[in-house]
Amino acid sequence: MRTLRLPVLLSAGAIALALTLPVSLTAQESAPPAGGGGGGGAAPPPGGGGAGAGGTTPGMPTPGAPSPGTRPGQQQPTFPMPGQQDRMPQMDMVRPIFLSGKVMTSDGGPPPDPATIELVCNGIPRPQAYTNSKGNFSFQLGGQNNMVMPDASVSNSDMGFPGMGNMGGMGGNTPLGGRGNMGVSERDLVGCEVRAALPGYRSESIPLAGRRLLDSPDLGTILMKRLGNVEGYTTSMTTANAPKNAKKAYEKGLKEAKKNKLGVAETEITKAVTEYPAYAVAWFDLGRIQEAQNKNEAAQASFRKAIEADSRFVKPYLHLMQHDVQASNWKQLEETTTALLKLNPFNYPQAWYYNSVAHLQLNHLAEAEDSARKALETDELNQIPKIRHVLGIILAQRNELPEALEHMKGYLEKAPNAGDASQVRKQMMQIEQFLGQQAATPAPAPPEE
Repeated sequence: MRTLRLPVLLSAGAIALALTLPVSLTAQESAPPAGGGGGGGAAPPPGGGGAGAGGTTPGMPTPGAPSPGTRPGQQQPTFPMPGQQDRMPQMDMVRPIFLSGKVMTSDGGPPPDPATIELVCNGIPRPQAYTNSKGNFSFQLGGQNNMVMPDASVSNSDMGFPGMGNMGGMGGNTPLGGRGNMGVSERDLVGCEVRAALPGYRSESIPLAGRRLLDSPDLGTILMKRLGNVEGYTTSMTTANAPKNAKKAYEKGLKEAKKNKLGVAETEITKAVTEYPAYAVAWFDLGRIQEAQNKNEAAQASFRKAIEADSRFVKPYLHLMQHDVQASNWKQLEETTTALLKLNPFNYPQAWYYNSVAHLQLNHLAEAEDSARKALETDELNQIPKIRHVLGIILAQRNELPEALEHMKGYLEKAPNAGDASQVRKQMMQIEQFLGQQAATPAPAPPEE
């Protein structure tokens, strides 16, 4: 039987990093624009034409109609419809917005670890705050926001090749609404919601559309439901046993990192892990500081030390995954992602994606297909459209051409302006031509009796 062989297109060095390595450890990361896709302005007000559209009010001139005594072509004054002046300025008013609330699990208590509070606008999440030991949180949109510094658990939208652009609409580091420290408007909140994120749990979301600037800041309670038996944690259990001197050096290092004094921060946290080698969180943050200084080999060593100290601490795996991708070390990438997914198979679609890529590169097609399908299943917000292209390549290699074509079409629907879109279209043409040739080839005659 004839088969179609498509180039894998995932050769060494060809995959762009899916997750943003921090270039500094200052807490200045901003939320994405509400419009997604790197800008484009705020959404129009609901109803399109504004108050009064579709009718006139007795005693008021019809918009656009000449009034008595007006010459043709003369500029006609416009009159807002009743209520329009009251509503629109409020919609466009810009100011900081304070939000607060509480996170509870379905068991009736606060989350077992600090949950990340995410602002999700048009499907793109950005961390805003953490819950405290009682599950409470608060943060500010616009103004001097006390933003959470993102790490490798926050995925970038570009999961594909260099030059693909911003397929998922991450919009970079632009503040919500694109107004810097001026604040946000009610219009900016359209398409946004707040949720909690913690590995092993699924969170309810609270929509912000329709929220007024002067509303109570209390969002209420966000409920989180446990997904299953998750062995991995986003915090390390070894922290509680750290001696006083190690904790002091670690905390001093974090303060220096926030000032962007990375050399001093590295020195202080090195003191902490020397004093207490089982300090997994300190090893992890040391690795992040080394990454920010482009000390990648040292960073990898620190992340591995963090895993040695606490093998159930998931964050070091996420960063090691990035380094494996950057080095095109497919065997190591398969091992790193497999270990991470054993700890938590629910919350990291990017790990399933890269596990699939690693198996594809190693020509383990059955495993690659299974991981790609798991990536699609866990990518509930469709942040990684590249999954569909990779699954299409895998299925084409397995001669499942109609379904391969379907997934490649799905990829282009989600990312029509991707940098490799023309190449994917060529692959689809190859598949279509091959299927056409198969259909045109007459079936072999049955053997004569």
